[in-house]
Amino acid sequence: MREKLFRAGRSLENLLSLLTVLLLALFPVMEVVARKFFRTGVRNSTEFTHHLVLVLAFLGAAITSRENRHLSLTLNIKFRERFQVRIRLFNGFLSTVFCTAFAWCSMSFLLNAFDASERIAFFPLRWIVMVMPLGYALMAFRFAVRASAKTAGKILASSGFMVGTFLAWGPLVNIVQLLLPSGNRFFESFLPLFNQIGIHLSTPIILLLAMTALTGVPIFVVLGGIGYMLFAHAAQPLEVIANEAYFLLTSHSIPAIPLFTFTGFLLSESKAGERFVRLFKAFFSWFPGGLAIMAILVCTFFTTFTGASGVTILAVGALLSYVLIKGRYKKSFSSGLLTASGSIGLLFPPSLPVIIYGVTAQISIRDMFVGGIGPGIIMVLAMVLFAVFFSRRNKIPRERFVTREALAAIRVSFWEILLPVIIVWGYFGGITTLVESGAVAVVYALIVEVFIHRDIRPRELPQVLLKCLPIIGGVLAILALAKGLSYFIVDAEIPMRLTAWVQSAIGSKYVFLLLLNLALLITGCFMDIFSAIMVVVPLIIPLGNLFGIHPVHLGIIFLANMELGYLTPPVGLNLFLASYSFNEPMGRIYRDVLPFLLIQLAAVLLITYVPFLSTGLLGLIAK
Repeated sequence: MREKLFRAGRSLENLLSLLTVLLLALFPVMEVVARKFFRTGVRNSTEFTHHLVLVLAFLGAAITSRENRHLSLTLNIKFRERFQVRIRLFNGFLSTVFCTAFAWCSMSFLLNAFDASERIAFFPLRWIVMVMPLGYALMAFRFAVRASAKTAGKILASSGFMVGTFLAWGPLVNIVQLLLPSGNRFFESFLPLFNQIGIHLSTPIILLLAMTALTGVPIFVVLGGIGYMLFAHAAQPLEVIANEAYFLLTSHSIPAIPLFTFTGFLLSESKAGERFVRLFKAFFSWFPGGLAIMAILVCTFFTTFTGASGVTILAVGALLSYVLIKGRYKKSFSSGLLTASGSIGLLFPPSLPVIIYGVTAQISIRDMFVGGIGPGIIMVLAMVLFAVFFSRRNKIPRERFVTREALAAIRVSFWEILLPVIIVWGYFGGITTLVESGAVAVVYALIVEVFIHRDIRPRELPQVLLKCLPIIGGVLAILALAKGLSYFIVDAEIPMRLTAWVQSAIGSKYVFLLLLNLALLITGCFMDIFSAIMVVVPLIIPLGNLFGIHPVHLGIIFLANMELGYLTPPVGLNLFLASYSFNEPMGRIYRDVLPFLLIQLAAVLLITYVPFLSTGLLGLIAK
């Protein structure tokens, strides 16, 4: 009976997530149609779209917990089985603690920030925002259940509910005050004691979170927990964590993240990869290094749409590796090329990191997209030139150009070729907003892959979404909780203090840029790009202003270094995924990727010290 209930619950979660994504795409498309053909709009469509993202974020995060696939940083160290069991138990306990605390904070925020009469259309706003505390509570439950296979371990991990409630005593007092005013005096009498305990425990807990980040505690728990304890130490309202999460997730451009991510996964789960391989192979195989150029362009296309280099390696890495080796490229070259190419599409529209950077830095996303085109081309060209050099030196045979095959390849991939054209034309032509472009991309990809090519059957869509949700839910969970930490960093005037120190210690703009490259390279090695944007960007923006660096140029420097960090030993994310995908030991992957790492490093230095590459096209457009 219990298993049936669990299966029913899983099916309901999956169905709700799919409906949320489809509605998220439907409202902006309806808005475009109504505006274009009827000179009107869809009432409340913006509010519905933004709050559907909120619902999807917490549904996705809960499902990601269910599947045990939250983004985390783990060192590639093999411990004894008994020690691994203990680490897993403690990580589950710690995650339960903070998800419980986040749930209480969200509930207090919900009751304080929204009046019972507030509605979107006929939906009470409180009912919609209730997804926040419910989502955190469900995640806490799943972390506790998954912490151990033994009953004793589950009970121990479940004690995290009490510890999390203890840490959230302030929000709990606020909840009681609103719901049971007469019973508040008892809870309020303990508040000073709990505040003092929280202040004294904050430093050791922050250190503990930083250390356990390397053992597999989800990144969103680490960043959210550190922000939570910093607010507790400063005796500031803990509801700020939930407040910042809500306003980030319901902000203007955030719906584009799940929309473009789902589009990318629709392409990766269909046979679009095979069609693109055929297309680029037909047009480039006659050229020196043609097959390698084909692999670079395919990887660039998929990374641009999924926003995650790891998805590219896992989705098309094996296919491209087979094609390259069959074309007489060495396996070491193929592995290194594909590992390095997995992230070079992050500067092209509609890249998710560019969107998130624009939202965080509060600069035009359109300007960031335009600024990324030149540097993105430089990164691609650097890889292409090396591929040509390698092919000539090793006398890799070329295939002759066959007009009939080229035309056939265009015919079978025609609909996918149109997708980036439609997005760029609609967005840069002023026809659609960024969110509307993402919605059009989802609807278009669904029509092409489900009804035209029929690579994905309608009943398979929930499975596609289930593969996509760890990116959507995991990334949005990180962004939501990292926003609280970012708020504390700015509120504590840390960027101003850092700027004053840099101003007194560094006099040269070029020395600063070199040190910035080193710092960002290390950051990209140890942090995922999404949390790095939320935490590091508020620190570097004042420094960029201090040395007169154009905001778009600074953003491109940041993102280019984050790309490079994916390849940097010992814990660059692409290295782990390549080792898994190509069935190679980490040491061999390190050696294979080294020449490509050096090439991309040279490209990043060129992008850093030649600002015209980032700002030149912006100047031309302005004129």
